[in-house]
Amino acid sequence: MVQRLSIFLVNKSFVKGEVDTTLFMRHVDNDILIMQIYVDDIIFRSTNEKLCKEFELYMKDEFKMSMMGELNYFLGLQIKQMSDEIFINQVKYTKELIKKFELENEKVSKTLMVTTTKLDKDEQDKNINNKLYCNMIDSLLYLMTSRPEIMFSVCVCSKFQVYPKESNLIAVKCIIKYLMDTIGMGLWYPKTE
Repeated sequence: MVQRLSIFLVNKSFVKGEVDTTLFMRHVDNDILIMQIYVDDIIFRSTNEKLCKEFELYMKDEFKMSMMGELNYFLGLQIKQMSDEIFINQVKYTKELIKKFELENEKVSKTLMVTTTKLDKDEQDKNINNKLYCNMIDSLLYLMTSRPEIMFSVCVCSKFQVYPKESNLIAVKCIIKYLMDTIGMGLWYPKTE
């Protein structure tokens, strides 16, 4: 099915992504139509609404499909599309992360990392549950999709996944408590930029 779809799209003047082969782009004059395949879903958007309607029609002619409407939520990402901007965040995912690690009653943090916390391979520090620590890091790595400001702190903490210490756990919890204070933040793409 994917091969048939790929051939069909290339025949319709789409260019297949070199790095991400599930991404297809079609340029028409100064407009662009971008289409992404994810398992059995197709997400598409264009700078020209006419191209979207055209794409929808010839896809329905060739394949059995239904239109779900404007994209609002996908893989943990919340997408708010307005006429002159797009805002992407992960509020729901963040709330679930806070609840999953039982931090909902913790005091929020205004900073990502506490400067007094020493992150190193301190052999004197208490060992902690490796599985819990790795789960926290994995959850934060996915959250970086819409929260790039946490990237450095999460990557620093991720270095200690093999033998995490209590100080490492404190640092990761600080990142999550920072997220509690900044839960509505995300990526904003204005039309002008």
